[in-house]
Amino acid sequence: MAGGGEEPFAPSALGTRPHWDAAYERELQAFQETGDAGEIWFGEESMVRIIRWLEKQKVPLDSSVLDIGTGNGVLLIELARNGFTNLTGIDYSPSAIQLSEKVREKEGMSNIKLLVEDFLAPSAELSGFQICIDKGTFDAVSLNPDNAVGKRKQYVRSLCSVLKPEGFFLITSCNWTKEELLNEFREAPESHA
Repeated sequence: MAGGGEEPFAPSALGTRPHWDAAYERELQAFQETGDAGEIWFGEESMVRIIRWLEKQKVPLDSSVLDIGTGNGVLLIELARNGFTNLTGIDYSPSAIQLSEKVREKEGMSNIKLLVEDFLAPSAELSGFQICIDKGTFDAVSLNPDNAVGKRKQYVRSLCSVLKPEGFFLITSCNWTKEELLNEFREAPESHA
């Protein structure tokens, strides 16, 4: 079980900004050369499941959606194709945001907002989202070699500050069980109305 403040995972380069900057610089270069948006980190199936879930919940298409750690922005493109109109993607890697912008441009999706933001230190502009989506960002935070426990707690605080009290948080993880995630996020401060 991952609770109790101990480190559940071995620290990894996957938890560091230099790793992701280098990865997205390579993907940006590849996109410029080939037009290929690169890896979809959690695969097509995960994206489809997120979109189906939102449709099943009858989430209004104008709901404000934040993609935390957007990477190449492909999830936002799919959400836009499915009629969602109020989309924001953030990533702490400037190369990821550059890549997302190029993918957005190629797909002709001008209604997607993209920002270089560190979710652990969100700007005041990031607030009032009805839906927050995380596909692997919390996993990466959990692998940070420098105080992962503190960074996980900060992630939860950030989520509470950007997500509306009645909002939805959708998380995809390959490191945590459902029970462990519920435990991590249960400690969130009471939602402020």
